Amino acid sequence: MYIGPYQLSNNLIVAPMAGVTDQPFRKLCKYFGAGHAVSEMMSSDQTLRMTKKSLYRANFDGELAPISAQIAGSEPAQMAEAARYQVANGAQIVDINMGCPAKKVCNKLAGSALLKDEELVARILDAVVAAVDVPVTLKTRLGFSNGHENICNVAKRAEQAGIAALALHGRTREDMYLNTARYDLIREVKQMLSIPLIANGDIDSPEKAKYVLDYTGADAVMIGRAAQGRPWIFREIAHYLQTGEQLAAPSIQEVRDVLLGHLTELYQFYGEYSGCRIARKHIAWYTKGLRCSNEFRQQMYRVESTAQQAQVVEAYFNQLLEQGNLMSDVQVESLNLLQPG
Repeated sequence: MYIGPYQLSNNLIVAPMAGVTDQPFRKLCKYFGAGHAVSEMMSSDQTLRMTKKSLYRANFDGELAPISAQIAGSEPAQMAEAARYQVANGAQIVDINMGCPAKKVCNKLAGSALLKDEELVARILDAVVAAVDVPVTLKTRLGFSNGHENICNVAKRAEQAGIAALALHGRTREDMYLNTARYDLIREVKQMLSIPLIANGDIDSPEKAKYVLDYTGADAVMIGRAAQGRPWIFREIAHYLQTGEQLAAPSIQEVRDVLLGHLTELYQFYGEYSGCRIARKHIAWYTKGLRCSNEFRQQMYRVESTAQQAQVVEAYFNQLLEQGNLMSDVQVESLNLLQPG
């Protein structure tokens, strides 16, 4: 699959997720076989550009090309300027967010709220494409509300504007992340477009990825929540698409090593205070479903330093390895991972 002049290594893409797909996570997913990853959403508001959060989100150091920066906003001129800024910052692809359903984004008439105003959508698309010499992609939803799905109009206008690829989540903004993703409309949009279409929504297994690709005719699939605490899903999907066979799940030892490596990257990227706190949600995702994981997490949340956090994580996994892990809700002997003092 190509996005403009860039040929991706495969058709598996990491979805942009605010607070999740930071530089360490994108690098990890690419290591496990994702062919492409899109950055966290960055506001087009210039007054927010130099905040600590924005600077972290715009850090692409050491990331495998092509680098894609996602921008969000509702003012065409401001979005165009934001696109130019991100290209100067190293972005090789600019992605426009018209899919975020979060209230704080939609209240500013950005994200999926833009789908209520097709004329504004067109002005933003034209402005951003004209502003930069790199490919511009669009991430969006079926429409703002159920019964008013206008994605066919938006997709046609995006192609006319020169959008290089369209990523389509199979829900409306009204759906948020409830109900199930609808692939019929994604299939319909694919049939009317000549640009690449990326299908997104509820793709959580190798079998589901193959089904969505086959059913919709999409050029690629985009995976978001299913990769949280499971970055090897890209390896599993790639293997299944190539061979038709299931790849063995990672061992507890591999999960431990991947998580500890991820923690090291987070600590180096964010520093002591933020690194420890941002790591907590990732640790929770990695350990979901493991023996005594709830008890472990309650202890882990009380840790305030990166050194002790990594120590507690390693001790938990080493105990699993010693006991022989079972995917079970049955509570065994009480964990004692926190050292006195």
